[in-house]
Amino acid sequence: MQEKHPLRIYTDGSSRGNPGRGGYGVVLIWGQARKELSCGYRLTTNNRMELLGVIRALESLNKKNIAATIYTDSQYVVNTVEKKWLDNWIKTDFKGGKKNKDLWMIFHRLRKDFQLRFVWVKGHADNAMNNRCDELATTAADGGNLLVDEGYELENPS
Repeated sequence: MQEKHPLRIYTDGSSRGNPGRGGYGVVLIWGQARKELSCGYRLTTNNRMELLGVIRALESLNKKNIAATIYTDSQYVVNTVEKKWLDNWIKTDFKGGKKNKDLWMIFHRLRKDFQLRFVWVKGHADNAMNNRCDELATTAADGGNLLVDEGYELENPS
């Protein structure tokens, strides 16, 4: 019997200060294959890193029109997608101070190529894959060669 969502994607974001140094961590699992992704940024927010992890996971996929379940400890990401908040935000052009429009629009464009389901998992708990993503994200945030989160820094010049 084929699983309805054969691709499992685990994501997490981290920010040392909010805003501060940040990073994301991703674990993709397809059958026996496993791939990890992470990257750090010099100035960003936790919510941006949570969402960027999802985006980078989707961008890394070679196949389109596949089903995937995305596991994240970010209620911000899960609720925005599963409760269809994003659809309303797009209709109203993110009025009312909704943040991260740049990333949400990238996600919106990417999600059309997949059948996605989001599942919230408790962070810093007993989910080994979420814990691994947290380790990847925090290690990236604490590392060297941090990238510039242009979307954040353009909206929030120092």
